[in-house]
Amino acid sequence: MRRDAAERIGKPTATEDEQFLERQPAKRPEFVDSDPWRALRILAEFVEGFDALAAVGPAVTIFGSARMGEGTSQYQLAREIAHKLAASGFAIITGGGPGIMEAANRGCREGGGLSVGCNIELPHEQGLNAYVDLGVEFRYFFARKTMFVKYADAFVIMPGGFGTLDELFESLTLIQTGKVRDFPVILVGREYWQGLVDWMRAVQLPAGAIAEGDIDLLKLTDDPDEVVSIVRAYAARGHDDIPAESEIR
Repeated sequence: MRRDAAERIGKPTATEDEQFLERQPAKRPEFVDSDPWRALRILAEFVEGFDALAAVGPAVTIFGSARMGEGTSQYQLAREIAHKLAASGFAIITGGGPGIMEAANRGCREGGGLSVGCNIELPHEQGLNAYVDLGVEFRYFFARKTMFVKYADAFVIMPGGFGTLDELFESLTLIQTGKVRDFPVILVGREYWQGLVDWMRAVQLPAGAIAEGDIDLLKLTDDPDEVVSIVRAYAARGHDDIPAESEIR
């Protein structure tokens, strides 16, 4: 309705600002769930993640089960590895949740490093653990995965379930296809991971699905000191701020 017509019948016309600021009905507007609007939310997640992690410096991403809590040998091992890596000058990045993620963030803090958690919104409302210094929240797995890869000098894969396997094979695929540099992917726990590696060699390799060099992308160990040695050897090529062995606490 034009303003002059509205005034003649005694009904004021709302300004553009008033219409914009007017409280909307309780019903969720359909455009909020549209793909174009969702694309903006995805973009915002990338911007927030890049902004938060850009100055993290040398870092290692540690993956593992959310179900292996304090008191398990895997929790203690992850805590020790993160402590040693932090003392060697690395920040630790995890999914920010419980179990192995908590252990890694905890060990990092105890080792004097920057403890980072990239949390994901899940139906059971997983929250950041108490040992995260820098936390970033994500709705989308693919945005979160980008942060894990972009800001890490190595992946340490502790025993875990489907999510851990997803991150493991995501990293191997990116390296195999040349999408990222060939950074260390370290499987911790021979008893847990040896069967998978053996299957790759016995089934995938003869079938021609992978090459011998693809299996060599994996490093398998039980030794926290070997994990640190592998990571340091690689990271030293790209960072000049890694402390010398004599400076490690």
